[in-house]
Amino acid sequence: MKNLGIPLLIATSILLLTLVIFSSLNISFAWVYVLTVVGQFLLVFTVYKILTDDYTTDKTFDDFYEDYPIGKIKDHS
Repeated sequence: MKNLGIPLLIATSILLLTLVIFSSLNISFAWVYVLTVVGQFLLVFTVYKILTDDYTTDKTFDDFYEDYPIGKIKDHS
């Protein structure tokens, strides 16, 4: 199954930015309230989907950052 994490984060961000724009433009309170509730549920759902994603890796904490491998620097002298 395709990973839905990034598309859900994008959708949540767009929805919550729309909410901010609507509230600053004095759109009806009902719309702002509905978008707030939908945004909160979408955010919780997004976090749930990301945390329960079936993602595996062979990296460990020993790998740390690949561009700066701490502890794996060899002495070339």
